This record gives sequence, C-alpha cells and structure tokens, in this order.
Amino acid sequence: MRKDKPSRTAYKVALNILTLGAKPEMDKVLPAGIVDATARLLVASGAASERVVRWHHWPKMVSIYEAFDWMLPGQFEAFAHRKAFCEQQVRDGIDAGATQILVLGAGYDTMGWRLAPNFPDVNFFEIDHPATARLKAKGIKEMGPHDNLHLISEDLGKRKLVDVLKSRDSWDREAQAVIIAEGLLMYLPSQAVYDLFRQCGSISGDGSRIAFTYIGKKPDGRPDAGRWTGFMLWTLKVNGEPWLWSIQPEQIGRVLKENGWTYSPELVGDINKRGVEFFGAAHKSIGTI
Repeated sequence: MRKDKPSRTAYKVALNILTLGAKPEMDKVLPAGIVDATARLLVASGAASERVVRWHHWPKMVSIYEAFDWMLPGQFEAFAHRKAFCEQQVRDGIDAGATQILVLGAGYDTMGWRLAPNFPDVNFFEIDHPATARLKAKGIKEMGPHDNLHLISEDLGKRKLVDVLKSRDSWDREAQAVIIAEGLLMYLPSQAVYDLFRQCGSISGDGSRIAFTYIGKKPDGRPDAGRWTGFMLWTLKVNGEPWLWSIQPEQIGRVLKENGWTYSPELVGDINKRGVEFFGAAHKSIGTI
C-alpha cells in the first residue's frame, strides 16, 4: 500500500458496504448491523464526511456501482458475501471453542466492534497498518470502545506477526483462535503469504482455524480478474495497491499443508467463489509449531 497513507482499498470496501445496504435483498446477505456501524465508523474516524456517507447509501448509487461491475464481474455483491463468510467463520469458531479472534488488515471492518459485546469471554484483535489504524482507533473511541476489542497499529511488512503478538499479554498463543485474512493475501508477495500462514500457525493453539480470500491465477501466471485483467492490474498498480499474489485453487491445499494448515473446504460450503475472489478455510495441523 502507499506509505503513510490510509488504505484506499479499505475505504472503497467500506463505501461499497454502504451502497450494498441500499440494494434490495442484500439485507439477507449482509451481517446484521454492518451498514449502520460502517457509516458511523467512517464519520467518527474522519475517513468520510456525513455527506459522502449519505451519498453512498443513496439507492441510486446502486445503479452506478452496478454500471462499473464489468471491471470486476460480480465483485459489487461479492463484498456482501465476503463479509458474511468471514463473520460466519468467526461465529462458528467461537461455537467450536475459540476464545480469541484475530483480523489481519482489518481496515474499516466493524465485525470486532459489533461482536465483542455479545461474546464478553472472547478477545477480539485487529492489526492494520498505522496510517489506517490511527483513523480506525479514533472512530472506535468515539463510537464506544470495548474492553475485549484490541486494536493494534503495526506494519507487518516491518515487524513479524509473532513478535507483535508476543508483546501482547492478552494474546494466548496456546488458545484456540480464529484468524481472518479478508481481502489481504493478494496484496502480499508470495513469500510473505507463506510466511504469514506459518506465523499464524505458531501463534494459535490446537483447533484453531484460518479463513481467507484469494485471487485465482491465469495460465499466463497473472492474477485472474476476468476479461479485463490487464486493465484492472494496471489500475491497481497506478493507485499504489497492486495485486502481488495469486494461486490456482487446486494448489491452495498444498500451500496450506506446507505451512502448517489442513485445507478444510467443508467449512466454506458449496459456493467457494464470489466475484473474482475465492474463499478458503483451514484448520491448524496437529503438531505444528
């Protein structure tokens, strides 16, 4: 991402959620309360004005978003399904015994803030680049912080995840966890993705799961964004947040196994792709460090 600048991608995703809230039937997909919480966070953090929030929640904005959906086919509605997928993974993980949730590259996501009061015995952690995290922390403070919601401002490109969490007494590396990497992996170099999977295994206990989204790979080795791949990759590069990693879906199980995780497609269900992103989930392999 652009150094010392809040993530533009995180901002765009948040605005997308507002507009999805104005689209008929999306209330059946979007997690409860996400639209209102996102609007509050954007304004409270100073990331967006009330006028911008109202504009993006305007029903006519739906048509505008849909008109540009040709660039990433299906991705407009896919953000709703992506949010629902991640939140369901967290809820299912808690039901299965997880006592701590870690969201990597959280952006303006409100899941931790919304769920923390409902699960007082679960600790929610979010890590994001300082430029974005500062705004997020400002917004959460105004909205009302929760004792079990921990916001961590850290550049994981400069400091390893294991070292970041080692300095947090509230994080228990032996406890069962749910780790979320939503819309993140495609922005990391290949080696950083593999290293992140390994680190996630080393900081979580038995029974932990990781849920993530990723971009498929075209035969020519480029990320697969559909018909307009070349244009999209150029646009992302110009905006300073290029896609760096992609993988063919049939290879994801091998990559996970090599880095301490057991691919668990049953956690995802029958629909493992929305828009241009694939959904994935894995359990921590027994005996990994």
